[in-house]
Amino acid sequence: MAAGSYISMGEAHHRITEYLNRFSDAVSYQDCSSLKTLLSLSSNSPFLLSLADALNIFQEDSTNKLIRTHHNNSYPDIVTPLFRSFQNYRIAHLVDCYVAFEKAANSFIQEFRNWESAWALEALFVVVYEIRVLAERADRELASNGKTPDKLKAAGSYLMKVFGVLAGKGPKRVGALYVTCQLFKTYFKLGTVHLCRSVIRSIETARIFDFEEFPVRDKVTYMYYTGRLEVFNENFPAADQKLSYALMHCNPRREANIRMILKYLIPVKLSIGILPENSLLVKYNLVEYSDVVLALRRGDLRLLRNALQKHEDRFLRSGVYLVLEKLELQVYQRLVKKIYIIQKQKDPTKAHQVKLEVIVKALKWLEMDMDVDEVECIMAILIYKNLMKGYFAHKSKVVVLSKQDPFPKLNGKPVNS
Repeated sequence: MAAGSYISMGEAHHRITEYLNRFSDAVSYQDCSSLKTLLSLSSNSPFLLSLADALNIFQEDSTNKLIRTHHNNSYPDIVTPLFRSFQNYRIAHLVDCYVAFEKAANSFIQEFRNWESAWALEALFVVVYEIRVLAERADRELASNGKTPDKLKAAGSYLMKVFGVLAGKGPKRVGALYVTCQLFKTYFKLGTVHLCRSVIRSIETARIFDFEEFPVRDKVTYMYYTGRLEVFNENFPAADQKLSYALMHCNPRREANIRMILKYLIPVKLSIGILPENSLLVKYNLVEYSDVVLALRRGDLRLLRNALQKHEDRFLRSGVYLVLEKLELQVYQRLVKKIYIIQKQKDPTKAHQVKLEVIVKALKWLEMDMDVDEVECIMAILIYKNLMKGYFAHKSKVVVLSKQDPFPKLNGKPVNS
């Protein structure tokens, strides 16, 4: 163990008593900022680390006696397991640390429920954050020992309990969105995103909540996660609206957060025909999208496929691979449009007649081997999805394009499904 090995019993007694005094004072005087620091286990604050060292040389019976006989009786149901949690955290026993912290957290929410005002809301946020982060670390410890990681799932149940406490009338309800965002982080990590739906329903349909009264920080996080859910459900207009809200209201100095939002907003924008400037991709280090955007500008199918192959792991992890794969239709549209423009320059009277074999040749030049039948099939899809206006002259293998607006713009709307 660290320098804690050298402290005397008297010094250990002093540190434990000081913590108990600070805890009871924070609650008595409704001093939320002090209470937050006393609960911030993973902050590694020198005060909490030195307390843990003191606890680790003190007998548990003696510690419990100190808690029981403390002049203000500092909430023994919270403090006793909390002390155990500090001790285990200090010696990196993260599963035991989590189990003890969850006990303390359950006692804390009981007390919080009884406090009439919302003075301790930020302290509750610390508990909520800590339980999620501790659960993730405990699960890593369990997995490394060949055991089933189940603590993050337990933390999710605890967060739902907290959400229930905050979802009533009164001043505490403004904390509900922070807890919701922690739930989203938990469910996304567990791969159980379907569980988000009931919480979203509560936030968006319950009369007790007014979305605008929530703090901006929580609204941005909420819109980011619900936007990601809409990407997952391929509802691109809703994803665009939510992620754009998150981007617009995000603190401009939080570049890492802006990058996280753009990672999902860019594929959404691409799918509705809006292409970002390359300078944006460079600024936020999202260069994996550079070739995707270039492929759309050029109508270069080979470049799109190569970009998807090169960054496949990254796109799959983000959950945007299928969204990007569907951009192929827009690339075909761009290719036919380029052929149309070249023909228009040569002979304006025949520009609207595009022979399928010309498209086959263009694809061959891009090292894409397709026969006339395959190309005909793709052209039929483009017409059906309103990416191209026209019809087939099947016998002569020609696409006859409309003379008015042959390539309708998406204008921020998704490709017809």
